[in-house]
Amino acid sequence: MEPPRRWIAHLDMDAFYASVELLRYPQLKGEAVVVGGRRASAPRQLDDGRWEYSRLRDYTGRGVVTTSSYAARDLGVFSAMGLMKAALRAPDAILLPADFDAYRKYSRLFKAAVAELAPVIEDRGIDEIYIDLSEVPGVHDTVGHDPLGGVKAVARELKNSVLRATGLSCSIGVTPNKLLSKIASELDKPDGLTVLTLDDIPARIWPLAVRKINGIGPKAGQKLQALGLETVGDLAAAAPAWLIEQFGARYGAWLHAAAHGRDSRPVVTHSEPVSVSRETTFERDLHAVRDRAQLGRILDELCARLADDLARKRYRGSTVGIKLRFEGFHTVTRDLTLKAPIQSAAEIRHAAGQCLKRVSFDKRLRLMGVRIGKLSHAGRDTTAAPSPAPASPAAAPENLPLF
Repeated sequence: MEPPRRWIAHLDMDAFYASVELLRYPQLKGEAVVVGGRRASAPRQLDDGRWEYSRLRDYTGRGVVTTSSYAARDLGVFSAMGLMKAALRAPDAILLPADFDAYRKYSRLFKAAVAELAPVIEDRGIDEIYIDLSEVPGVHDTVGHDPLGGVKAVARELKNSVLRATGLSCSIGVTPNKLLSKIASELDKPDGLTVLTLDDIPARIWPLAVRKINGIGPKAGQKLQALGLETVGDLAAAAPAWLIEQFGARYGAWLHAAAHGRDSRPVVTHSEPVSVSRETTFERDLHAVRDRAQLGRILDELCARLADDLARKRYRGSTVGIKLRFEGFHTVTRDLTLKAPIQSAAEIRHAAGQCLKRVSFDKRLRLMGVRIGKLSHAGRDTTAAPSPAPASPAAAPENLPLF
């Protein structure tokens, strides 16, 4: 087969948060490191020059793993796992607090380095991007007798540029489309470079578990497994009409196309956010009455941070929502759509209070979140000035519930 004329790359930073921390503490390279602790768990340098670190076995609370180094992953510790559960698997792992300002800084650096070589970029989050390489000079060149030599050279230069700009490694998958590139970037982690054509699908893609396809979630994966379709190859061999019968016309047809590596989605260089949110998990479950003052302060802070996010990005929103997770992991959400868009912390706090009126607080709380949606631009002349200070619990309208 002739090399494709369309080359799409998926670049994924390797264990991004943990890798940024290892730049700060290079002596921890190769150690099992877990990011997700409180500020109190930050390393401390002793008078004799040695460092003292918090260990996962000493952690108590409700926190979760933000990320982990590859050495910690080898011990079974992964993102979103409860820190107490992680401590059972890797009690001697070093625990570090998250530093999102640093992560955002390095995110900007690696994306800027990529943009100098390949400016058509789709931002997919703090640590991953899609890149359209199709028009990058040299990408279609044959090097020696390798028709893929040009695209491999471009991908290597991208990796080298990221390393020079940040000191961090990344993994890149390059294929004719976004779906395959997302899979390919995971095949040779860390520090991987994988270039695949459609001819490589039977050997490299079909032996993988169906969940490796981005878009097949836990429920669909369980159903596919129950139907005897465990690998992508199993899925590719299934009759399209049977998949449609099992999963519906749209999703069934997509499953068949995805298993055969078909995806025509373009690299989208700009998209508007749908909503902005802030949430926090408590160190202990809080009671709506006995811990009312503390809950009020937490809600005030969430609303203030959300308002700052809006001001910085120059957005307003007209739908405010709350998210509450109670003991037993029961989650409740409530939304309120306003007549006009808002931006200030006080306005968000008031709307959140209205949402709280529609919740029954019969159990302790473990998580609280605030979201604002239906976003619109606040105007060209809007400045990212600090938001007004949020109303304190005592100053909130008297008819607000509890906190």
